[in-house]
Amino acid sequence: MSIEMIIVLGILAYIVTVIAIIVVLKYLNNREKKAYRDEMANLERDKNLIISASIMSELNKVEPLINNDLMQDKYSSFVKRFDDIKEIEVPKITDKLLEIEDLYQMGDFKALKDKMNETELDIYYAKTKANTLLEEIKEITLSEERNRETITKLKAHYREILMKYNNHKNEYSLISSPLELQFENVDKFFSAFEVSMEKNAYQEVGKIVKAIDDIIGNLKLVIEEAPTIINIGKIIIPKKITEIKSIAKKMEKNGYNLDYLNIDYNVTESSKKITDIFQRLNVLNIEDSIFELKTIVDYFDSLYQDFDKERISKKIFEDYTRSILIKITKLTKINNMLLKKIKDIKYSYDLSDEEIEIVYILKEDLAKDRGEYDDIIADHRTKKVSYSHLSKEMELLNLKVTKTEEQLENALKTLGSLKEDELRARDQLDEMKKILNQSKQQIRSFKFPLLPDNYYVELSEATESIHNLIEELEKTPISIKVLNTRVDTSRDLVLKVHNTTKELVKTAKMAEMAIVYGNRYRVNNNEVDIGLLKAEQNFFKGNFKQSLQLAINAINIVEPGIYKKLLNEYQD
Repeated sequence: MSIEMIIVLGILAYIVTVIAIIVVLKYLNNREKKAYRDEMANLERDKNLIISASIMSELNKVEPLINNDLMQDKYSSFVKRFDDIKEIEVPKITDKLLEIEDLYQMGDFKALKDKMNETELDIYYAKTKANTLLEEIKEITLSEERNRETITKLKAHYREILMKYNNHKNEYSLISSPLELQFENVDKFFSAFEVSMEKNAYQEVGKIVKAIDDIIGNLKLVIEEAPTIINIGKIIIPKKITEIKSIAKKMEKNGYNLDYLNIDYNVTESSKKITDIFQRLNVLNIEDSIFELKTIVDYFDSLYQDFDKERISKKIFEDYTRSILIKITKLTKINNMLLKKIKDIKYSYDLSDEEIEIVYILKEDLAKDRGEYDDIIADHRTKKVSYSHLSKEMELLNLKVTKTEEQLENALKTLGSLKEDELRARDQLDEMKKILNQSKQQIRSFKFPLLPDNYYVELSEATESIHNLIEELEKTPISIKVLNTRVDTSRDLVLKVHNTTKELVKTAKMAEMAIVYGNRYRVNNNEVDIGLLKAEQNFFKGNFKQSLQLAINAINIVEPGIYKKLLNEYQD
């Protein structure tokens, strides 16, 4: 290709490029001008919608309603505001629209955009004023219809209230006067409403309607709640007060101390509260009255429980009074016998002072327990302490005496026979007790819905074997062959309970964890839900292995390998 040809092609390419640029610029310019033209048309339309026919129509409805100075002032205000919008706001917007047209023709699009934003804001303000004016005018033009509708509904409610009152007048005898006075007030308000409507006094009408609504609302509550208030305040509570005073008097006569219940004070305060409630009821104020009365009823109901508690506490106290005295006397006698023999035992088995010190400590403990017992009995004889307090004191003392009894039993076991086999047997007995107690504590640490029958069988066998071992140790003389057999049997049975307990708790915990873990899938998977439901059923029946297997199988549907994951979480 010659150089001339290359130059010609280059010139042609340049010309085509220039033409393309001019065409694109022209297109973009026309597109922008069209967008501005559309926006200008929208502004013109919005301006024309500011003054709607509705305003004129509603204003025309107001004029015939004018029959007093207040209405005349209102109407004049509406007309003035309408004229301001029509004669000032709208022409101002029209002028700005002409300016926008000029800017558009001049192609000054920057200034055009600013002026259009300004005009749009003016149109918004003007439309807001017009809409507000229209709403205020409608408040008057529609008020009669609206108020008539409201009054009609209120009259229907009022008739229902009157009907209920007239049909059950005997239930409102205490407040018939204020109620009938309020009925008269409602009738007067209804009459005042009609007068105000005839005078077109719409501001007064609104206040009257509000007053009627409030009065009828309160009357409805009074009619509904007053019978309950009167029944509770005049019948139920007085009856309970009479019963409670009678019960309290009989119990005090029988030696019960009820001062801590403050019955007389609370009865007086309750009577004051009831008087206040009925004073408020007499002026038809029932706010919180039922709640306050029910609170009083709940208090008096709780006193019956306190009375029962005192009766139960008295029986507990009397039982402890006998049993603890017998136990302390018995333990003191045993300990005194042990004290008489302690020197011989010490000599025969070469015991140290530390080894026999427990006998002297027990002597002091029993003396303290007897002194505390005498103090409690002395408090009882004064009749100034309630049985609930005395029974608690006796319960605490019983725990101390039981502990002393256990210590004395241990001392007797230790000192009764010091042969090597017997000591080994006693040591293993304590260890087996400990293991069995730990197993029981471990079982109690997890809230089982139901334990398998075989667990109770194993526990019963282990407990019985320990009792048999204890009985063997208490024999004189002791058969070492039989004793060793008892020790071996008890150890095997206790360890069996221990292992069963450990496995049972572990299996139950994993089953529970699996069910809880699987709950996240129940909503979205019906098969999982059914499987977990069966697992829960087996769990509550005590079939924990079956429950665990069912739960794992159910979760495995949506999450394979769940057993290993659950096991890791359990070990963590």
